[in-house]
Amino acid sequence: MADLIIRPATEADLPAVGSVTVEAYQVDGFVGAHDDYARILADAAARHREAEVLVAADDTGAVLGTVTVVLPGTPYAEISQPGELEFRMLAVSSAARGRGVGEALVRAVIDRARSAGIGRVVLSSSEKMLAAHRLYERLGFTRLPERDWMPLPDVKLKAYAYGMPL
Repeated sequence: MADLIIRPATEADLPAVGSVTVEAYQVDGFVGAHDDYARILADAAARHREAEVLVAADDTGAVLGTVTVVLPGTPYAEISQPGELEFRMLAVSSAARGRGVGEALVRAVIDRARSAGIGRVVLSSSEKMLAAHRLYERLGFTRLPERDWMPLPDVKLKAYAYGMPL
């Protein structure tokens, strides 16, 4: 998308970041409106304080998608280890799907890792997020099954990694 701008979220973006994230997860059936995780997804301000939140915006400034970038040992880190960058909560509004927004955000995370001298990007993804898995695999991510985990008894997360030459 030529008119797509990937940039750090601003305070003014945070309500849209929370809305886009919750909407994306709800549309795909991964959360209900009153789930605890939906409240976490909606709280973009907390993520903004503890991690780097990126947005994909169109030329009018409308937030089309978002991703949260975290370092190991920080509050939003789940599976990252030293020498890795992790991303979470990748979300694209349903109206913007199929336009390369998710891919642009993942590429931005990879670029951030590369420019910081970090050689590996990791993530966890619900086993049900098949479209996301296709995107990650197309971009060169590989499965990291030894880091699969279950935050809840009925929620299995698959781990992926992208390694790059520095």
